[in-house]
Amino acid sequence: MTSSVDLKKEFIQSRDKLFQDNTKQHDSLKFSAEYSLLVEEFIRNLSGDSKYNFVLASAGSFSRRELSPFSDIDLMFITEKVEDSKEDIARLVTKFWDNGLEASHTVRDFSDIKKYLKDDLHTFTQFFETRFLLGNEKLYNKWNETLFSKITNKIKASLIKDLANDTQARYEKYGDSPKVLEPNVKNSAGGLRDFQAIEWMFILRYGMLINKQSEVAQAEIFINLLKEYNYTTNNECKRLLTSYKLIMAVRNMLHLTSGQKNDRFEFSAQKKISSMLVHRKDALSSFMHEYFEASNVINRFSKSMIKKFQEDFTNPLPDSLGIDLDEDFILKGKTISLNGKRSLSMSDILRAFYYRGLYSGHFDENLRSTIIEIVEDTEDFHFHEAESSVFFREILRLQKNVGQTLSVMNELGVLKAFMPEFNDLIGFLQHGVYHCYTADEHTLITIQNLEKLERDTSPLGKIYNSLKDREILHLGLLFHDIAKPINISGHEIIGAEMASSIMHRLGYSEEEIEPVMFLVRNHLVMEQVAFRRNLNDPETLNNFVVRFNSTKELDLLYLVTYADLSAVNAAVWTSWKSDLLAELYTKAKAMIEDKISGEDLLISSIYLVPEAISKYSPIISETHVQEHIESINDIGYAHQFSEKEIAKHVEEIQKGVTVSVLFKEFEDFTNITVITKDLPALLSKLCGVLSINDANIHDAKIFTRKDGIVIDTFNVTDFRSHNKIDVERYPKIKQDFKSVVAGLLQLNQEFARMKSKWWRIESKFFKRSGKVKVEFERHERYTIVDVFSPDRLGFLYQVTNKMNELGLNIYFAKISTKADDIVDSFYVLDRHNKKISPNDYEFIISELTDTINQML
Repeated sequence: MTSSVDLKKEFIQSRDKLFQDNTKQHDSLKFSAEYSLLVEEFIRNLSGDSKYNFVLASAGSFSRRELSPFSDIDLMFITEKVEDSKEDIARLVTKFWDNGLEASHTVRDFSDIKKYLKDDLHTFTQFFETRFLLGNEKLYNKWNETLFSKITNKIKASLIKDLANDTQARYEKYGDSPKVLEPNVKNSAGGLRDFQAIEWMFILRYGMLINKQSEVAQAEIFINLLKEYNYTTNNECKRLLTSYKLIMAVRNMLHLTSGQKNDRFEFSAQKKISSMLVHRKDALSSFMHEYFEASNVINRFSKSMIKKFQEDFTNPLPDSLGIDLDEDFILKGKTISLNGKRSLSMSDILRAFYYRGLYSGHFDENLRSTIIEIVEDTEDFHFHEAESSVFFREILRLQKNVGQTLSVMNELGVLKAFMPEFNDLIGFLQHGVYHCYTADEHTLITIQNLEKLERDTSPLGKIYNSLKDREILHLGLLFHDIAKPINISGHEIIGAEMASSIMHRLGYSEEEIEPVMFLVRNHLVMEQVAFRRNLNDPETLNNFVVRFNSTKELDLLYLVTYADLSAVNAAVWTSWKSDLLAELYTKAKAMIEDKISGEDLLISSIYLVPEAISKYSPIISETHVQEHIESINDIGYAHQFSEKEIAKHVEEIQKGVTVSVLFKEFEDFTNITVITKDLPALLSKLCGVLSINDANIHDAKIFTRKDGIVIDTFNVTDFRSHNKIDVERYPKIKQDFKSVVAGLLQLNQEFARMKSKWWRIESKFFKRSGKVKVEFERHERYTIVDVFSPDRLGFLYQVTNKMNELGLNIYFAKISTKADDIVDSFYVLDRHNKKISPNDYEFIISELTDTINQML
């Protein structure tokens, strides 16, 4: 008899060889089945020949024979009486662990069937996904017979509904799109769990296990059953198997390359795995395109099957209630189906999608799979352009469901067949920027987000709802990123030309094409001005407004900018950014309507009355206020602060306080204003204080009186939560400001002390490396310096400190943070209060770049 030591040694050698021989996962399901069988054999050998009165079964991925290298090895002991088997079970589990098999186990008796059927869906699904390993096989059969005998049709319907709800809850946590840039390969939409949930529904529907004892993974058995039961076509079954294998391969490789259980497919892992599998220059984009296609195949099938299984347990509508939409399509309830078996043209398919959007319906499985077969398996799919474009335009003119309709067209492969230019956008990665979706998914979400404004009573919602014809708007969004695969940095220019070409082909007139080109060409402008420039600067406003011929163009661009930003990721659209865009829109609209300049607008919108301000404080006079206003030669000051806030500034200055710190709370950020006497590198020191207090700076405005007193104001959030600063932290921040001005706080020492803490935080929050870029823009009064870089803690402190060393005086700073990338914009003058000479640009670029690279 072989000893446990020898069995363990033999198992480890076989396992390690299997892992080493399959680093590239040429057949992931074969690998997982072989590993599962190896573990099964090890368990049986360790258990010996003893006769047990209980059952030992595998569960979860182990029962499916789909173990990944570091998957949980789930075991289920089934017994009629737990007490009778308790000691034998404990001995077996101890033996497994003593021999290096870190299995998790549960012990179940027959009363658990009723208990968990009622109370715990996750646990109950494990009951009908087991595989017999050893023990009392008659008891195992009795367990399954009892299990399925308890599941009535009513319970089946309830469980399938619960599984569908559980799928939605999973999407909310891990991502509801199969094209999330950093997916969880198991739990995100289009992940392995989508497929497995359909397996569970199938098991419930037919009351049978699908763990046949053939030595293959359960996925392959299940796909054969789908063919046998005529659930879908042979071609779709092939696509499903190929797709599931690919995602399983990624999961296995994630485990092997990280040496631990890991289901998060992050950028670093994507680069590593793609380079192992694809040997060409564009390995990453090529492989991820394939991954997202696989994820889409699984997700679209999953959604269709969930509807199918739910419909199986509802009373079907009689055929007499079906409505003939035309000679080809029937609507019954919310389900659209084919009337007959004739082949479909592109025009027919687009007509079906038009009906889908018009009636908020969905296709039955036959129509869905027919469309997929036509567009995916026909080599040269020719169609009559003019006729097809008519229905495409009708889809864009729908009063609702435009984004959803286009999204399903993309999901089923129709959009790229109809518009080949869209194909390169599908699965296109945007590494190093702040998007969390592929370019095609982001594009379609922009339209869906825009349509949500129909229920919005905000000024933005009112603008959207005032539009009678939204086709131009939808086209602008559809094309806004169309050229990104060609050239990201100039995609708005190329994209405008591509939009023109496509629209000409589809039969649009020049009058319709021009506004779409305008939106595509300018879709980045409003964001760049609002988030990077001083909105109380007349030149900035004049340069922005000159682009528009009418307020309608401004309205459309405002909507496009909102849709674009809100479809990036949940963290990007904040109330602070919303307010900035609204401010720019309001000022620009007034300038266009009244035909006035930025100077006229800013002057006309302020009128500070010393008497009105002085009434807010008993210790200041009108004279104090008048002197204060006259000492600040910046029109932006009166726009930045309210009368009450200005009164507080005057009061603090009159008190003679060395450093005054004022806090003001907003919905999701905190404003901090510091009043003190100017001193060398003051802005840098203030930024340093905020950094060591874990505050993320979004913008900084600097106002300097003629007597050298400065009023610096910052909008900040907590960098972990992205919310406003906790009030309890105010005293520490206030004291640090006072200490740094007094020279009692040495920031370099504080930064060194916090380095170990920040290293852990940065490894979690700031994952990407990227290029540093410094650009200059000419301005009437200042030189504008834009710094593009991956973000790091203390970034603004280091950059402003270097600018001070270079003799640059900062008068305004705006920080646009996009996930872990930033664009810092500074309005600066040299030490002689003159604009920077172009001769010095290269030196400044070199110095700033070196400083930033040292941080990275």
